[in-house]
Amino acid sequence: MVNKSREFQIFAKPAGAECNLHCTYCYYLGKKSLYRGTKPLLMTGVILENYIIQHIKASNEQIISFSWHGGEPLLAGIDFFRKIIALQKKHQPAGKKIINGIQTNGTLLNENWCNFFVSENFNVGISIDGPEKMHDLLRRTGANGGTFMKVLSGYELLQKSGIQPEILCVVSAGNVKYPDEVYNFFRQLNASYITFLPLVERLPGSVTEVTRDSVPSEEFGRFLCKVFDEWVEKDIGSVKIQIFEEAGRVAFNQDHTLCIFKVNCGRVPVLEHNGDFYSCDHYVDSDHLLGNITDKSLSNLLDSADQQAFGSLKSNALPKFCRECDVLAMCNGECPKNRFICTPEGDPGLNYLCNGYKLFFNHCSPFVEAISTAWKSQGMGQKKR
Repeated sequence: MVNKSREFQIFAKPAGAECNLHCTYCYYLGKKSLYRGTKPLLMTGVILENYIIQHIKASNEQIISFSWHGGEPLLAGIDFFRKIIALQKKHQPAGKKIINGIQTNGTLLNENWCNFFVSENFNVGISIDGPEKMHDLLRRTGANGGTFMKVLSGYELLQKSGIQPEILCVVSAGNVKYPDEVYNFFRQLNASYITFLPLVERLPGSVTEVTRDSVPSEEFGRFLCKVFDEWVEKDIGSVKIQIFEEAGRVAFNQDHTLCIFKVNCGRVPVLEHNGDFYSCDHYVDSDHLLGNITDKSLSNLLDSADQQAFGSLKSNALPKFCRECDVLAMCNGECPKNRFICTPEGDPGLNYLCNGYKLFFNHCSPFVEAISTAWKSQGMGQKKR
């Protein structure tokens, strides 16, 4: 029986870690080594149908959401995605709705893809790191060429077709000093949805040292503060920026929707092309391979003791320094993958981005508190009436 409280978002990888680009910061390209000798890295029809059946069965929501990721999922081909739609319709329960989301680098988009996404109501995310000189710093082809013009073309095709994609912008050492330029560029693109993703990469073999491309913590905080001020002044109601939305949820006593800010994690696992189930997109390794959907049901994997332990470790391992923090409700220690430095008291498990997040969350707290006060006053007024 499906657990009534179950929530999950599975990052399904129809083409595994295959990608037509070679972005320098990509943490997933190396996952191909887990499947050496397996060619091509493409989900079979049998695995696909099995997954769709199990995903639908595991969900108890009225809206059943599928998320297609990579690598580059478009490499699976448009016929593969037509098969996805056909199988979803075949197994769709009466009275329930199915929606699909896909994350792409945008370089393979054409009118056929865009028309398909429109006809099947896909939500589309596209990776853009800012203006050309910033985007092309780290988002490169296998031959080390720039990708900006192809990505921009894909983005414009999506907009022309009537899709307003979500922009995912990786904030690195290369663009963090230019918040105004980055944000104004996205505004020029008429972006409605933006997510900023901080780049944090540890040097190979190092516990606490990060690569030169990684975003400095406090600079990331200043970047967010600057964009926030611009957004508050000009764009509330017209542009949704994910981290601002998440901070605002505190005003309404709502749980976070983004896994990195939830109290516990473990509800955004990965399903590889062959049916392997991993605890998280950042933990696709032998230690976090919990099984395969051909041997264990997706429901059992989601609710397994190992997956529950993986998720609860986030709060259980939170150091005292974090538990006593004024902005704990906004952060909850962020992603465990970034907890590799020590607190001022010397305790392990502090997030590398702590200083930056504290800077930003303290900066936006007065705004969030004002929203909360207004909301509570409105609610009290409604009760009086």
